[in-house]
Amino acid sequence: MTSPCKCAERPPGRHDLVFVSPAGWCAMLEARGDLATDPLLARWPKMRWPTIRRRALPGEATGLALGLPLPPSAGKKRISLLVDLDHVASVARPPLLRQARAYAPRNWWPTLDRLDALALRHAVDARVFGSLAWQSLTGLDYVTGRSDLDVLYEFRRETDIDRFVADVAAIETGAPMRLDGELMGADGAAVNWREFHGGASELLVKRIESVVLLGRHQFMSGAMGS
Repeated sequence: MTSPCKCAERPPGRHDLVFVSPAGWCAMLEARGDLATDPLLARWPKMRWPTIRRRALPGEATGLALGLPLPPSAGKKRISLLVDLDHVASVARPPLLRQARAYAPRNWWPTLDRLDALALRHAVDARVFGSLAWQSLTGLDYVTGRSDLDVLYEFRRETDIDRFVADVAAIETGAPMRLDGELMGADGAAVNWREFHGGASELLVKRIESVVLLGRHQFMSGAMGS
């Protein structure tokens, strides 16, 4: 299980899990009358399942923007919510790859093990988001035969990123699923690993507040930190 940290210690960033207080859930659902009778959403606060931080939409000036993807059995509906910061109980990083392994299909396990070992060799924290993350967090059936594996690779100054993504690409050649995901640096900015591996001179860089095109060197300079 992912260990939450107190919200006061760090602001929620991209892919962060946000745990909302019971009072916060009441306020969120009251603000969204279309969700008030949804039986699955009614379970969320009772089970203390998290939401996920998302980029705010135009017009969402107040409150923290949160998201909640429902499983395929519920139509894969993506719920957008807003919560007052006072109702944020805690924040956590996405589950580590090794933590989520037990919830993955067994034919995924060899690939997960290879990726975990690769991350360890390259000084990278490998975390999951997407279907496998939500299956591990809730126990609900999110992963299907068509699911990708979404991995967030949090790299450090000493990481050889070019070598790392080449090794990820090599692992994908024998994987039973598509390997999707992002490379995230010290500044919280992230790029798609496949786009980086392709050698593009400009990269689509995602932050919680924006999406911009940056030169490869600009991204790496910021991502490595000062």
